[in-house]
Amino acid sequence: MTKKRALINVDYTWDFVADQGALTCGQPGQAIEQEIIRLTKEFIEAGDFVVFAIDVHKKDDPYHPETKLFPPHNIEGTDGRKLYGELQEIYEQYKDQDHVYWMDKTRYSAFAGTDLEIQLRARGITEIHLVGVCTDICVLHTAVDAYNKGFDIVIHEKGVASFDPQGHEWALRHFKGTLGAAVI
Repeated sequence: MTKKRALINVDYTWDFVADQGALTCGQPGQAIEQEIIRLTKEFIEAGDFVVFAIDVHKKDDPYHPETKLFPPHNIEGTDGRKLYGELQEIYEQYKDQDHVYWMDKTRYSAFAGTDLEIQLRARGITEIHLVGVCTDICVLHTAVDAYNKGFDIVIHEKGVASFDPQGHEWALRHFKGTLGAAVI
C-alpha cells in the first residue's frame, strides 16, 4: 500500500532567508531555494498535500516568548512574511487548489496551536516531508511533534538550512537517530 504524503514548507520567508531579512539565516537559506522549489512543484503536480506553515507575529507582542529571544520578524501585514524568491510565485500560481494550504503558526512547531494534524488526518496522510528553515528550530520542533503524533518523517537534507552550522548538523543527526526520520 502506498503511503499518503504531505510536504510541509516551514518558514521559507523573506525575513528568514533574504540578506535584508529581519532574522535571516542568509546564504545557507538562499542555497536551498531551488531544491524547495523543485520539491514543491513535484508534490503539487502529484496532487499531494502541500502546506506552507508560516510564522506570524504581532509587532512588539509582550506576551510572546520569542519577543525576548529574537528581533521582531514575520510581523503580520509586512513583506517579511512573503515566501522567499520564486516560491512566492509558485504559491500564487497554485494557492486555489484544494491540496495547497497556507497555515499561520505562532510557535516553532507547525503543530502547536494550529489545525495541521486535523488537516493531515482528514486526508489520510501518514508520511510528512519537511523542508525550510531553520533546521534546528522550527523544522526540528515540527519533526518532534510529528514523531510524537505517529507520523513517518522524511527530512530533505538539501531543503533545510540554519544560521547555525553546528545546530543544523546536530538536528540532522537527531532526526535520524532519535526520531527515526529518513534523511534524504
